[in-house]
Amino acid sequence: MALKVPKANNMQLFKEGYKVSSGIEDAVLRNIQAVAELSDLVRTSFGPNGRNKLVVNHLGRLFVTSDAATIIREIEVVHPAAKLLVMAAQAQEAEMGDSTNMVLILAGELLKKAEHLLIMGLHPSEIVKGYELASTKALAELENLPTRSLDTPPTQSGLAAALKPAIASKQYGYEDMLASLVAEAALAVMPSNPKNFNVDNVRVVKIMGGSLAGSQVVLGMVFGRQPEGMVTKVKKAKVAVFTCGLDIAQTETKGTVLLKNAEEMLNFTAGEEKHLEKIFQEIADSGVKVIIAGSTIGELAL
Repeated sequence: MALKVPKANNMQLFKEGYKVSSGIEDAVLRNIQAVAELSDLVRTSFGPNGRNKLVVNHLGRLFVTSDAATIIREIEVVHPAAKLLVMAAQAQEAEMGDSTNMVLILAGELLKKAEHLLIMGLHPSEIVKGYELASTKALAELENLPTRSLDTPPTQSGLAAALKPAIASKQYGYEDMLASLVAEAALAVMPSNPKNFNVDNVRVVKIMGGSLAGSQVVLGMVFGRQPEGMVTKVKKAKVAVFTCGLDIAQTETKGTVLLKNAEEMLNFTAGEEKHLEKIFQEIADSGVKVIIAGSTIGELAL
């Protein structure tokens, strides 16, 4: 004799407001539709002649860009299936720095083709197996395609030729000039093992009023501001870099100083002036001609 345990009616597993969907029509096809909408959103921005999108994020900031990585980062996708596609595009950007739009478009097209197969009656696991076989075949065919290898060690002309396609997709018409500049900057900081190349070793400084044609590579550090003081040009100078500011010391707590006459007023600042003068005299004696401070430079220090 079998024991039958009665099931509770209306048993609630999730919090109120949660919705559970299952099956081909309620879950799979809706997920495909969400991914297809995201893919169609960035499709028109693909390539060097892609259109710009005007994006307004949740903070009200405006972005005019054709870069898919920027678009999907600012629109804040919330759909779970579309979020997986966003994560795939972000992984592509972190690994290669480009082709995020191609990932979105390719995934959207694959799922659109899968949608027709699902409607015909195929099971999702069969479609996944077919795509895995296609992936294996595609990777095998890639090895047989003619390719061009970079010289070892890399040269500026070789690097520029490899960079042109990626730059042309963003700055069409300027790829020759920019590829040469980027290759020159990359070679200047290229380690013995190119795999250890650090992107942060190359910085870009924008100058208001300049044009793209005026771009150049500077072997050193560029600060986008005017120097403090009268001297504006120094050659072969000894440079001191401080992470703090150059100013008189400030107390952590507020206090009150009672001055009774003019002599006390003069003596009050004399100690600070002598202390600052001693600091700068030691810096000058060491042969330093240029000082870079990480914070403000006080009037007294100038």
